[in-house]
Amino acid sequence: MGKLLSLLARDDSNCCSPQKYDVFLDFENAQPTEGEQETFEEVQRVLRNSEPILEEIQCYKGAGKEIREAISTPTEEFQQRAWQAVMPLVSRLKRFYEFSTELELVVPKILFQLCSGPMTPTQHLETQQALVKQFAEILEFVLKFDEYKMKTPAIQNDFSYYRRTITRQRMSSHNGFEHQDTREVTNELANRMSLFYAHATPMLKVLKRGLIWKFF
Repeated sequence: MGKLLSLLARDDSNCCSPQKYDVFLDFENAQPTEGEQETFEEVQRVLRNSEPILEEIQCYKGAGKEIREAISTPTEEFQQRAWQAVMPLVSRLKRFYEFSTELELVVPKILFQLCSGPMTPTQHLETQQALVKQFAEILEFVLKFDEYKMKTPAIQNDFSYYRRTITRQRMSSHNGFEHQDTREVTNELANRMSLFYAHATPMLKVLKRGLIWKFF
């Protein structure tokens, strides 16, 4: 895998740099071969949702105002208002997490195609450009998502408030402002989402797990 990526690194200003390779990448017209078609289509189904997710996380505003009001003035009215603001955001965070699990499943498959068999890394680049393009798109998505996530502390604040509220609801016999959508996120799923968003670069960690799955 490292050899494949190293072919894309070019530093002609350094006389001591490793040997460079001339590979023509025609991403605009790249088409999968018959043997790659199944993997290509599966990856494409996942990538189809990558742009909408980037748009959503880039525009993520959070419910900071409502949460602060609910904490400073813990009346049922303000807590209800904060809850109604947080729930749609939790649904959005759930979609982000579910996309990460889909991405984790396709990464080993595309790497198997790009790194297996008797071909050299250069030959993989030359003959499998449709898959190379898809992997480049995955890398681009991962870096952009994690960049936006690092710039958006509201993500963890919103989810922490959600979990605290759920815990309080379970401990209390009064569920006057409980929302039916709480069933969308089970306790087990909430734990996994917490671990996911606790990382500064969660999508990069997902990509790393996919790499480990393929090569180890």
